Amino acid sequence: MKKYLAELLGTACLVLFGCGSVVLGGYGATFPLGMLPVAFAFGLAVTAMAYGIGPVSGCHINPAVTIAVWSAGRMPTSDVPGYIIAQCLGGIVGAAVLLFIASGRAGGYDVATGGLGQNGWGEGYLGAYGTVSAAVAEFVATFLFTTVILGATSRAGATPAAGLAIGLTLVVIHIVFINVTGVSVNPARSLGPAVFVGGQALAQLWLFIVTPILGGLCAGLAFRSRALEA
Repeated sequence: MKKYLAELLGTACLVLFGCGSVVLGGYGATFPLGMLPVAFAFGLAVTAMAYGIGPVSGCHINPAVTIAVWSAGRMPTSDVPGYIIAQCLGGIVGAAVLLFIASGRAGGYDVATGGLGQNGWGEGYLGAYGTVSAAVAEFVATFLFTTVILGATSRAGATPAAGLAIGLTLVVIHIVFINVTGVSVNPARSLGPAVFVGGQALAQLWLFIVTPILGGLCAGLAFRSRALEA
């Protein structure tokens, strides 16, 4: 239970800090310059949690990472459902806390208009990229992100700086791909805001579940086959 509670807490913090930089920090209204602080908010949140809960659960805080670690043969199948459920609940909790704080603004907060930092694509969303571009961006970004995680936490690559390397990788991924989908690479991160925003955010949620999972699975299988193993 400690592992699952750690995953819930870590994922909640990721959503609160990352999406909070858009909603509470107001950086979403300053894109493209505002993309940089949002990228660092997500990346540094992962770094902080890596050192905070890493010793307890490994700090996956992302179903795609759990799938990558599992497919690489580094965790038992019996742990996978509990990790993913805890992460999804954490994403919802983080989004709920964010909405509660935002609602305390004078005049209230209209989530339908202001959103919660939800992911998306297509006309009316950031760069207005199409479905294929969104799917490719999420797959490639997740594959690269989980590849860094698996390498940085391997026996050959593990160092005290692993958490920082992982967090900075997420920063770079956001800088490059945020204009395409807002960057998910994490089904739980997308689920939390979508639950409260509804509408298009829920309708497009499938892509942010399927493609990150496939990206993580492919990265894990590459390590299991020793194609990327040091």
